[in-house]
Amino acid sequence: MTRDVIENMFNLSDKLQLIRDVYGAIHINSAYRCKKHNSSIGSKDTSQHILGKAADITIDNMSPSEVADAVEKSIAKDEVVFGGLGRYNTFTHVDIRDNKARWNNTKK
Repeated sequence: MTRDVIENMFNLSDKLQLIRDVYGAIHINSAYRCKKHNSSIGSKDTSQHILGKAADITIDNMSPSEVADAVEKSIAKDEVVFGGLGRYNTFTHVDIRDNKARWNNTKK
């Protein structure tokens, strides 16, 4: 693991703490992944998880959709900066990439 990845993980944890301060306990399902593990679960080589910039989270008493909406609201209020925000059925993906990226991978 490189120094950049470690710094990214600290930066990401600072951002997650800001969300935690407002909404309560955050459960991290996945964060940093080495390339081998990332590949073994079918994730892309461009995944922000490889860089230590991403976490898949849940928050007690909130659906993943509610978590995504809450994070988006916090971003809009300049309370926190996340570039990436992804919606999934069982978790919400957040990351600290430099550009804005939004996606919805929920399945009905």
